[in-house]
Amino acid sequence: MPLLQEQKYLKVLQKVTKLTSMVLDHQQVMDTIVCSLPDLMAVDAATIRLLDSETGQFVMGAAHGLSVEYLSRFRIDTEETIEMIRSGYPVARTDMDQKADYHDQELVQGEGVKSVLTLPIIFQDSIIGMLRLLTREKRIFTADEISFSMALGEQVGMAISNSRMFNEMDNQVNFMKEIQEISTLVNSSLDLSAILDTIAERLPRSLGCKGCTIRLVQTQTNQLDLVASHGLSETYLQRGHVENEKNVEAALSGSPVSIYNVSQDDRISYKKHMEREGIKSLLSVPIKARSEVIGVLRILSEKSHCFTSSEINFAVTAAEVGGLAIRNAKTYQQISLLCNQIEENEHFLTNILDCIRPKLLVVDRDKRLVLVNKVLQEEMGHFETELLGSSYDTLWQNQDCDIMECPISRVLRTEKSTAFTHKTIQNDKVNWCERTASPIRGPDGKIEYVIEVIRDITAQKQLEEEQLERVKLQGVVELAGTVAHEINSPLFAALGTAQFLEEDLKEQELIDDMGTIIRNLKEIRVLTGKMTSMTGFESRDYVGDTKIVKIK
Repeated sequence: MPLLQEQKYLKVLQKVTKLTSMVLDHQQVMDTIVCSLPDLMAVDAATIRLLDSETGQFVMGAAHGLSVEYLSRFRIDTEETIEMIRSGYPVARTDMDQKADYHDQELVQGEGVKSVLTLPIIFQDSIIGMLRLLTREKRIFTADEISFSMALGEQVGMAISNSRMFNEMDNQVNFMKEIQEISTLVNSSLDLSAILDTIAERLPRSLGCKGCTIRLVQTQTNQLDLVASHGLSETYLQRGHVENEKNVEAALSGSPVSIYNVSQDDRISYKKHMEREGIKSLLSVPIKARSEVIGVLRILSEKSHCFTSSEINFAVTAAEVGGLAIRNAKTYQQISLLCNQIEENEHFLTNILDCIRPKLLVVDRDKRLVLVNKVLQEEMGHFETELLGSSYDTLWQNQDCDIMECPISRVLRTEKSTAFTHKTIQNDKVNWCERTASPIRGPDGKIEYVIEVIRDITAQKQLEEEQLERVKLQGVVELAGTVAHEINSPLFAALGTAQFLEEDLKEQELIDDMGTIIRNLKEIRVLTGKMTSMTGFESRDYVGDTKIVKIK
């Protein structure tokens, strides 16, 4: 190689090295290289494509001097050329405008490209991309130019890898801070809507992307419901179901998916909708709560973007943080709903218990009141707050009731339901109540609570006494009628005989005595008449402990 040519190449290499060392972002490195090489290498255009390790395709990294239509073509070059590059060999072609079997031949001819030098970009013996130098005039690249370009490609690979490495480290620091902020924000609230909105807004902003969608799996239908979004139109969001998209299926299986070109990737179903929305690249990651996938988070970029490993890890970590926060918020919602239902049920039960006429109370195993209905509160003359927690035994301190024989004590002692009739005295009036107690057992079978129902049976007692009095009256009346009937027969005979004898008597003294006998017999007849027609009686004291009956 002539000395002058060597000096020229050395200057180019120095300039490229200087240019690449001045910037640290790998995108800026690529942009700097493709913008500088045309002048340095006397070519018309330059492109850098990076190898997407996930799909094995070369995706656009940077370009200069070419139209968007040309850069967006489906196939970069022939399969032979691509395989040569994958193997680490450069490929120089001077017949780009004449190759009849070349794919997109009309597009290549319209661009005016005639010669292309394609170089593998290698770093640490691995292919990380390709560098292409293009001319619109036919040009034969010499062996020295190719050799120098290979060295330049290695320099470019080193510059890209170093900048990537630095950028990854810088991103990791920034992403760590962002994860901490997101974690703090989402864990500071149990409002599910606020958590979802925070994640959907922060993630695309952190990655410099257009928007974000969050879809959660509905366990009842196993469908994905859109629960939050940011930066996207309503028309795009309502385009249809996404469960069958391959990128979504992969995310639901637990694997993140990075797509550089959504318009040509078969893992995308709604390509036209994405094109109208201006979406070019996509990152889909699973939302996990511990090991369970509960949804899918998708980050969408309006620029062609090859998501780096640190960006993917950041999105995955943020989605996991969000997943735990979402699960906590859902759990809180369920607990709140359950508490509300319990509260409503307790309120409903309290209303029912307050409407029960008998007095009702519930005590725990320590005989502390845990529930008292309104009737008993009014009976005791205390508010519920004053009674709850108080000792059950204090309710009956001034009553004629043995504490150990009370129903609650019996149930706690025997562990069986029991009933007890109890007499109380209020305002010098005797009242009767029937007290029934039953155990309420816990999961372990032991008594946790005892419920007691107290019914006022004073009226029932009075009715029983009245019924007893009626039975006694009926017996006395029937007895009196029987006695009267038995007396009347000899009475009438004796009275008739006395009256006949009175007519035959001559002496006045005997006549007076017989009159007395007849008068007494008639009084007995009147008494037997009363006995046969009696409807009641009353007991009267007589001599000593003797009582007599007064007929009514």
